[in-house]
Amino acid sequence: MGVELSDKAKELLDSKSFAVVSTIQPDGSPQSSVVWVKRDGDDILFSTVQGRRKQLNLVKDPRVSIVINPPESPYEYFEARGEVTLTTEGGRELIDELSLKYRGEEYGFDGPDDVRVVVRLSPRKVVGSI
Repeated sequence: MGVELSDKAKELLDSKSFAVVSTIQPDGSPQSSVVWVKRDGDDILFSTVQGRRKQLNLVKDPRVSIVINPPESPYEYFEARGEVTLTTEGGRELIDELSLKYRGEEYGFDGPDDVRVVVRLSPRKVVGSI
């Protein structure tokens, strides 16, 4: 069971603010990347592709940290930590929904063999100034 997000954190997730997700590499070092996010209740969803470094890291170790800060207020932020679950069900729909949110059009950059993965974080801990 995850923690409840504040109203301000929910607003930030519902906006076009980008997030930085950090995963753990096989050698124990961090790997971070900028992702599009959306909220499903108090869960945070983002997308990746099967076989990419982020997905491989999450299969091996599902612990993540996601940091989001509004571009208009760079000293405000929130960080959500916890373990993710992965599924390919709804993967194509999620990336199209995120692309519509952030770019205003469906996503069209995957190759014919790319399999989209839905990554779901039910935060165990939330910290920050929001």
